[in-house]
This record gives sequence, structure tokens and C-alpha cells, in this order.
Amino acid sequence: MDFWPEFLASSWGREFVAGGFGGIAGVVSGYPLDTLRIRQQQHLNSGSAFSILRNVVSTEGPGALYRGMAAPLASVTFQNAMVFQIYAVLSRAFDSSVSAKDPPSYKGVVLGGVGTGALQSLMLGPVELVKIRLQLQSISKAKTHQLQPHKGPISVVKSIMKTEGLRGMYRGLTITVLRDAPAHGVYFGTYEYMREQLHPGCRKNGQENLQTMLISGGLAGVASWICCYPLDVMKTRLQAQIPSSSPLKYNGIIDCFRKSVKQEGFNVLWRGLGTAVSRAFVVNGAIFAAYEIALRCLFNNGSIETDNTVFEKQEDKLSNGI
Repeated sequence: MDFWPEFLASSWGREFVAGGFGGIAGVVSGYPLDTLRIRQQQHLNSGSAFSILRNVVSTEGPGALYRGMAAPLASVTFQNAMVFQIYAVLSRAFDSSVSAKDPPSYKGVVLGGVGTGALQSLMLGPVELVKIRLQLQSISKAKTHQLQPHKGPISVVKSIMKTEGLRGMYRGLTITVLRDAPAHGVYFGTYEYMREQLHPGCRKNGQENLQTMLISGGLAGVASWICCYPLDVMKTRLQAQIPSSSPLKYNGIIDCFRKSVKQEGFNVLWRGLGTAVSRAFVVNGAIFAAYEIALRCLFNNGSIETDNTVFEKQEDKLSNGI
């Protein structure tokens, strides 16, 4: 354990660990809404989010809303940690003219976000594939008469590797990159812009209040989802296909787009958007708040303001045994 203080003392350690805390907060807070979004996207007559929620709880139990959460909880924590660390590096690298004492420029923020989104797709693609297969399992079971449903993410991975090989784990990778690269540029750009608008000067002094973190993070999530949502619908449909159970309905991104619009109209591209936006606000508000609080309070001895109070971690408290 001797390495831990030195690890946290470095920039890499701070960003990585704080990002991990943000990832945990995001998964736990938004997973039920994500399950509802996935089911809305997959089927024409899925109904409203409330009707799906009522049906899932009554027929499958409340636990069904969290089915498949183990995979993203384990991996998204690491993935989110890597996202914030990669973003911290790239946002500086894309605009090296900015002093290290100043916050990254908006140009660096957006380009760093785009680069981060492209790189993290390599980690996120297989995780989302497993998650989607688990979330849609009851629907697939009814259609394919599957006798032995998957018990968890490991079971899904074994099945995919057996029937589709390693390539099957990366089904939908191209569209994941196309979705995540621009979405992350919008994501980080919106967050940095909104926090500065809500609390001028906070990008440099780091003294924004908790409300600013929650609102800026929430709006960043909403903006990023709106800009990439049609691609997300196509991604869900492509990754939900199980080649071993039936012939593939879609033969690629263009084919999926063409058939989906022809059969269900252009509204299919926005189906479930309300649920996704609601989830995005909750999840990303939690992610950025957890990230910023962890970064400041745990590692930087900084302070977090609320409307009436400033909570500070002070070194003299530690010396007094508190």
C-alpha cells in the first residue's frame, strides 16, 4: 500500500480515481431508466416508459430493471476513470498554447472530448453489447423459445465467444465510435461552458457549488444524447441481433437505418428520447458532481460550496485526530 499516496499525488492518480467515483455514481443512479430506454428503442409497440416500467415490475419483478448492471458497474467504473484521465491529457494536448496554470481552452475541451470518445469506444463496445443482450433477454426468450436464459454477463460473454467468436464481441463497434466521438466533444464542451456561465470564474478557481455541478453535468448529458440519439437507436438494434438464433435482420448501419425508417417512419430515430434525456440529466449530474467532489475534497484539499456552507478538508483536522 506504500504506493497509494504517491499515486494520488500525481495528476494521473487524481483524475483516474475521481473518474471512477463518477462512474459508480452514474451507473447506480441511471440504470433503471437505461433499461426502459433500451426496451423502447427495440420494438415498435413498446409503449410509454411508464407502461414499460409497470409491465416489467409486474411480470419480471423490480430486479429486472437492474438486470445486466454487474457488467457496466464493474467495467464502466474503470472506463469512466480512463475517460476522465484521457480527456485531461487530450484537452491539453490539442491546444498546447494554454498555460498549465490556466484551464484548457474550449477548443482543447471539444477536441479532447472527441478523441476521448473515439478511444473509449474500444472499451465500451463489448460492455454495451453484453448489457443490451441481458436487458432484452426476456423479449428474445419469448421470440426464440430460449430454454436457458443467461444468468449474468459472464454467461453472455461465453455464449457470444462460442457462437460468434471474438469478432462478435465487437459487433456495433463502428457505430459506437461514430456515436461517441462527436457526443463526447459536445459533452465536455457543454459542461465546461455551462459551469462557467452558472458560476463565472469557477473553471480557474474550482469553487463552483454543488448545484452548478449537478446542473452543468445534467445539461451536458442531455446535449450529448440529443446530438447522437439516432445513431444510438441504430446501435441498439444492431447489437441486439443474435446470429445463432435467426438470420440477421440488418446487414450494417445503412441497411439498419433504411429498413427501420421504411417500416416504422422517421419517428423511430427518436423513440425513447424522453427516457434517455431524463436518464442523462440524472446520471451525468451525478457523474460530474461525484467526480468534482472526489477530485477536490479527497485529493486536492479543496472546497465545495453549497448555498449556505463551505465544506473544507483541512490538514489541521487530521493533525488533531479528526
